Amino acid sequence: MKPYNTNEIKNIALIGSAKTGKTTLAESILFESGLIKRRGSIEDKNTTSDYREIEIEREASVFSTVLNVEYNGFKLNFIDTPGIDDFIGEVITALKVCDTAIMVINSQNGVEVGTEITWRYVTRDEKPAVFMVNQLEHEKANFDDSVNQLKQQFGNKVIVAQYPVNAGIGFDSVVDVLKLKMYKFPVDGGKPEISDIPDDEKSKAEELRNEIIEAAAESDEQLMETFFENGTLTDDELKKGIKMGIINRTMFPVFCGSAKNNQGTGRLLEFITESLPSPDNMPAEKTEKGEEIKYDSGQPPVVFVFKTAIEAHLGEISFFKVFQGQVNEAMDLVNSDTDAKERFSQIFAVAGKNRQKVEKVMPGDLAATIKLKNTYTNNTLTSSKNQGVKIQPIQFPEPKFRTAVKAKSTADDEKLMTILKEMNSIDPTLKYEQSKELKQLILSGQGEMHLNIAKWMIENINKIPIEFYPPKIQYRETITKSAKSTYRHKKQSGGAGQFGEVYMMIEPHYEGKPDQTEYSIRNQEVHELPWGGKLVFNNCIVGGAIDSRFMPAILKGIMEKMEEGPLTGSYARDIVVSIYDGKMHPVDSNEVSFKLAGRNAFKDAFKNAGPKILEPIYDVEVLVPEEKMGDVMTDLQGRRAVIMGMESEGGYQKIKAKVPLAEMNRYSTTLSSITSGRATYGMKFAEYQQVPMDIQEKLLKAYEEEQKEEE
Repeated sequence: MKPYNTNEIKNIALIGSAKTGKTTLAESILFESGLIKRRGSIEDKNTTSDYREIEIEREASVFSTVLNVEYNGFKLNFIDTPGIDDFIGEVITALKVCDTAIMVINSQNGVEVGTEITWRYVTRDEKPAVFMVNQLEHEKANFDDSVNQLKQQFGNKVIVAQYPVNAGIGFDSVVDVLKLKMYKFPVDGGKPEISDIPDDEKSKAEELRNEIIEAAAESDEQLMETFFENGTLTDDELKKGIKMGIINRTMFPVFCGSAKNNQGTGRLLEFITESLPSPDNMPAEKTEKGEEIKYDSGQPPVVFVFKTAIEAHLGEISFFKVFQGQVNEAMDLVNSDTDAKERFSQIFAVAGKNRQKVEKVMPGDLAATIKLKNTYTNNTLTSSKNQGVKIQPIQFPEPKFRTAVKAKSTADDEKLMTILKEMNSIDPTLKYEQSKELKQLILSGQGEMHLNIAKWMIENINKIPIEFYPPKIQYRETITKSAKSTYRHKKQSGGAGQFGEVYMMIEPHYEGKPDQTEYSIRNQEVHELPWGGKLVFNNCIVGGAIDSRFMPAILKGIMEKMEEGPLTGSYARDIVVSIYDGKMHPVDSNEVSFKLAGRNAFKDAFKNAGPKILEPIYDVEVLVPEEKMGDVMTDLQGRRAVIMGMESEGGYQKIKAKVPLAEMNRYSTTLSSITSGRATYGMKFAEYQQVPMDIQEKLLKAYEEEQKEEE
């Protein structure tokens, strides 16, 4: 494949809800462009895009797939993305490096939750967008309803560029408003018969064309003046206005067709080459320092790795976009994140599992290379001349589903950690942590399906049997009132013994709390705890009752007990400790003695200070169809949720609530069941709050039983 210049490149993300036909549309695009000679299908399990074993088995996209075609003198890079919310990270990645999104709509369902979800990221990244209303061959296809929903949700920027003449069974004709022609397709798709618009459709077509002309004129002051002077725009002026309107996001054209029957794909490709932006038409990418990186082939290269994958018989493959300069085969670059040197030994243009070697990649283009040693998703590679330049990284959402995981055989524990590290490099939304606090390996992701797919891959590809089990909750312990305690540690065993005695007062800590006045504070240390909250340590010793050299040992003993709280073994937080008296022995006192005395004094005082267990509370936002809102609210209230508010978002309701993490286990599955998969949610840590007394009692009993089992 020849190198394409920046203005000859178009980068397009195919996005949308599940079952809208994105992969089928991608297959038609590859066929129409001549890259493949026969169209595959999801049912026959032979599409170019969904070629991985898990996707063939599930008959659905799990990973994004990079595809490229050559058409009308342009190189078109498409990224086919999954439509399920659990794999939203793949959509976000595609939008980072693509200049336009084609939102595929199922004409039977119109705007779905998946449409809403992906559109949020289109808006966040300020990407131009085109709608493709698909599956018009179905009996329940309703183009007008779909367009009305799009306008209701996204406003009057939604402009009809095509509409079907006979949607439903037997669909084969569309009116193209831009060309003012009717396209009639053969039954099996392919080259259409182009004719004048029938008389009974002319009025509608001309009205829609006038809407497009007005929208195009509004995209540019000069075009607006021309429109006012002449009352219309020429075809060339209209093309210019449409392109500018798309780039400025003042226009979202709607196309239509049947990807399954390859009806309308050729015209869509033609429109892409004529009217969608090339990378250099878009705002320049920015570095982490806010500096602009322009698509200049004469500058030193800046390359961004947006996706990492593992391919059978090939190993690790890195997908990249050239933001500046040009990349040649056998070029050496430097990773700005790790300072590691990397060689691009081979470069490929990729279409699914098909790869074509290229010698050079120009600015704005997407390509892939293999066998990079220390480079992964979100890394920037540069030449030594601009070493240290970093492209702003992809921002992924927080996890919202978690589970504990372990290998069925302890002999596989180390292998499992290696595999999870590798999987995280491929999918940054899949996170893992060996929790010292919970004594569990925690796997987190975007939903239960997300983690189940990970489990399938570990067991079927890596051949390591694993099991999921309920994750523990990261509770915290604190106190609600002050208490005092005294503890003497004394041990005699011939020769030097151990002796340390500590008098301690503990109190709850909160922001703005005044210091206690019962004892004079000689020295105060405020410790920000790694697990959240604070420990305030006051030395109130007078008269040398305890030598100051033993105070760090007392603090160490307290900290050890705070790492394993007296109630449930959870971390303790937000406590003021005042050491106000004690005793030493001239021979037997040492650091160990005072560490143990401090530890046990703290433990005794804690139990008498109104101890409470705190639980993590999360801010949860649920986007739900209005008719399902009551069911979702009822379920949330059953999870001890506090509803903070509701607001409309298009045809959906957004419920905002604070919910204990302990009640969110398997919530994604329940929500999907309640709403037939039409709702989604996000969650983010908010704060710690006291658990209700009945739940605290259950937690205390459970901890006691656990301790007995370990004895």
